[in-house]
Amino acid sequence: MSAELIERFYTAFGAKDAAGMAACYHPEVTFEDPAFGPLKGWRAAAMWHMLIEGGTDLRMEHSAVQAQGETGSGHWEAWYTFSVTGRSVHNIIDSSFVFKDGRILQHTDVFDFWRWSRQALGAPGIFLGWSGIVSGKVNKTANGNLDKWIEKNGAGAELIPPL
Repeated sequence: MSAELIERFYTAFGAKDAAGMAACYHPEVTFEDPAFGPLKGWRAAAMWHMLIEGGTDLRMEHSAVQAQGETGSGHWEAWYTFSVTGRSVHNIIDSSFVFKDGRILQHTDVFDFWRWSRQALGAPGIFLGWSGIVSGKVNKTANGNLDKWIEKNGAGAELIPPL
């Protein structure tokens, strides 16, 4: 059942169905990746909604979905234009999941931040993308954009259906 949950999550993502993705999340979900850092609860669902809404040319493919017991993993790749710079990005991500009550309780995405920053940011990413300076700035900007999106859209706890 857990592998099917990951498949459902990724399929909703590929279809740009933010509500379908949020329905896979436990209300107490924690999410983390190199760009946003840690997000809790409905902020994680809001992040996906914001990315889908803003990613007009976003395309993703997933593979290697597996699950055993209360944990699982998957691989996905995304192609999109980074809106801040207009640069094309091909990001390669590995995900790990922990499940509770038939939903995703923990979701961690891992990718090569330096590789991503070279594509998304150009020269600053090439020369400083490996440093904490760039990742800290990206994290702060990403969360600031999420805060603005939430304020504009009134998003909150209603994004993730109750158990």
